[in-house]
Amino acid sequence: MANRRILLLLLVATAGKVPQPAGAAIDQREVVRAIERGVAYLKREQSPRGSWADSTPYPGGVTALSTLALLNAGVPADDPLIEKAITVLRRIQPKKTYTVALQTMVFCTARPKQDFPLIQRNVKWLEQTQIRDGERSGAWSYPRAEGDNSNSQFAVLALNEAQRAGAVVNRATWRRAAHYWRRVQNLDGSWGYQPGRSGTGSMTCAGVAAIVITSSKLSGSDASVTGQQIECCRPGETDAALQRGLGWLGRNFSVQRNPGMSGFGATWWYYYLYGVERVGRMTARRFLGRHDWYREGAAVLVRNQDPLSGLWKGKGHAEDDPQIATSLALLFLSKGRRPVLIAKVHHGQTGDWNHHRHDLTNLTAHTERLWKRDLTWQVVDIHSATVEDLLQAPVLLISGRDAPQFSRTEKGRLRDYIDRGGFLFAVASCHGDAFDRGFRALVADLFPEQEYQLRPLPPAHPIWHAETHIDADQLHPLWGVEYGCRTSVVYCPDDLSCLWELDRIDREPAWPRGVAQRIDAATALGINVLTYATGREPRYKDAGFAISPRGPQGGAMQRGTIAIARLQHPGGCNAAPGALVNLLRTAHNKLGLRINLQDKQIAITDDQLFDYHLVFMHGRYAFQLTPAERKQLALFVQRGGTLFADAVCSSNPFAQSFRREMRRIFPHQQLAPIPVSHPLFSAKLGGYDITTVERREPVRTGEAEPLRMKVRRVEPDLEGVRFGERYGVIFSPFDISCALERHASLECAGYTQQDAARIGLNVLIYSLQP
Repeated sequence: MANRRILLLLLVATAGKVPQPAGAAIDQREVVRAIERGVAYLKREQSPRGSWADSTPYPGGVTALSTLALLNAGVPADDPLIEKAITVLRRIQPKKTYTVALQTMVFCTARPKQDFPLIQRNVKWLEQTQIRDGERSGAWSYPRAEGDNSNSQFAVLALNEAQRAGAVVNRATWRRAAHYWRRVQNLDGSWGYQPGRSGTGSMTCAGVAAIVITSSKLSGSDASVTGQQIECCRPGETDAALQRGLGWLGRNFSVQRNPGMSGFGATWWYYYLYGVERVGRMTARRFLGRHDWYREGAAVLVRNQDPLSGLWKGKGHAEDDPQIATSLALLFLSKGRRPVLIAKVHHGQTGDWNHHRHDLTNLTAHTERLWKRDLTWQVVDIHSATVEDLLQAPVLLISGRDAPQFSRTEKGRLRDYIDRGGFLFAVASCHGDAFDRGFRALVADLFPEQEYQLRPLPPAHPIWHAETHIDADQLHPLWGVEYGCRTSVVYCPDDLSCLWELDRIDREPAWPRGVAQRIDAATALGINVLTYATGREPRYKDAGFAISPRGPQGGAMQRGTIAIARLQHPGGCNAAPGALVNLLRTAHNKLGLRINLQDKQIAITDDQLFDYHLVFMHGRYAFQLTPAERKQLALFVQRGGTLFADAVCSSNPFAQSFRREMRRIFPHQQLAPIPVSHPLFSAKLGGYDITTVERREPVRTGEAEPLRMKVRRVEPDLEGVRFGERYGVIFSPFDISCALERHASLECAGYTQQDAARIGLNVLIYSLQP
């Protein structure tokens, strides 16, 4: 007993305090706190009239940059400080390329409809000041100077945002810009500040972004429309200039300096990082070369921030102004951490995985508009990705024409991804019968269990109306695998990605009516799938910035490992197979406990039951235990064990059955609400204060209305069977398991993921008390 009490004291003392060695990866809290401090600094620096310290040659430049940084960092457009800044910017007439470009991006980000006349005015000014003759044709300057790649970059960025906001940009403007950027690229793939100069990281980022933007405005799509006919899977050409630029950045990548700046690597360092973010996001790459650009960049920025004031300050021209450096740092941190909505799986040894290269760019853009939040997407290479890499995206898209080829190891990663809360979305490209047969075989390999089979989704499935109602004559067939708490695999044998390819956010309404209806319906169906899979809550990219699992250092905790068993029963004991493992993993990462992560499922009558201090039970169906199971469970609890249970997706049939069985097992004790004043709900034992928590409730106002999730702040609802001063049974009638799996879909009522984990951790800590 004394040793156990020492273990408890160590547990409480070290909860959440596992030390990081020097250079350890940062976590999400540090990133968020750095952004908050940077925002606070810029707000303090704003003058009473609404501006920042603009230099005389660039009136409004720093004001526009600071405002853009604050907007991207989450400060709303109706914040009084933002409104004052925009009022200042509206009074500034176009004179300098930098200022006009930044001013335009602010208008497009804050209130594009209200400021649309000013956006179109600035577009006209930028078009008029574009150089049209000579070797710098297609570039921009200050103006009245030679064209340079820095001014030209900002002009292209502004025109891109303006066109996305609905402004008209002449095709000739894009054509001249595209020719310029390709013409001035160095042979090694880099770009310098001006044509002929050696390449730098900041300017190569500018060149890559400009190539991506201008190509999207000018190049043909991977699908086409002729009359009422849609042609999919048109052969696309690899963009050699883009690949050379990305290759240079990968070979020369650094977050410590601006590559190519010779002995002046600290010069324009924040400007370079701002460019790195743009390249990574626009090319849908998590890695540049072998570098996780956001994780590495965020770590170095967090460590370089002034801890007292919240500012960043660089060296050399402009960046020695902390308002400029802080704005650029905030743009990297805030835009780079945007939630990943979906990832396209690079599979096989050919390009069969990517017949429609702009499909997810367009689908993500439409989802952003509908959800009113910034999102991004990525490409993930299944050959080299870890399960943790896959989990950065809540949805993986697998597409192709041929049968998808995955190795045994890759299949294992996919199944592990699904077990940990991931979602597979598959689409047959180019009407590929081979893909159809191959994907069905893949599903059979991923789920050898008989109960998990690919079946047509019924008309009542919530995926059909999760976000948008779709006319019956525009629906596509969907198949799914019911696994865990929801449908975790969805497959469409029709080529949805072809239709997404055609649905550019700034497309002109040129399609014939029937074609436009097909395209719109396919996009709506894609968004419905994403809504169902994510609950409109994709995680920020830095949510995966957990410290690498490390055991606690020394002490008594080295002597024991905590294990929890999952009980077999007929009420759906496998409804959320990853819930327990995720809870144990969280206990290790958050509390520093030595944990056995094995998902050990045992029969209630198994004598191994008494090897555990805590057992876990969940389900979603009505059930009944045998007399032998009741007797064994009663003995386990009476000897000091703890039974922790929850109703998956707040299933009433399971909850009623569980309560009935507890009455039969413990006729002299009552399953009753645990008062919120009990130490179980406090942080006194080393856990969390969970006296109030967030609980999700599905809401639909009408048959054709999208399903919404209402989140309420409530007292936790836990019931328990008490033995003297100890609760031997703890039961939640509201879902915990699906939330722990990250499988909680829109129709699944229960606690949020964060609070479900906190409830589980508090129960674990409570069960360890003497």
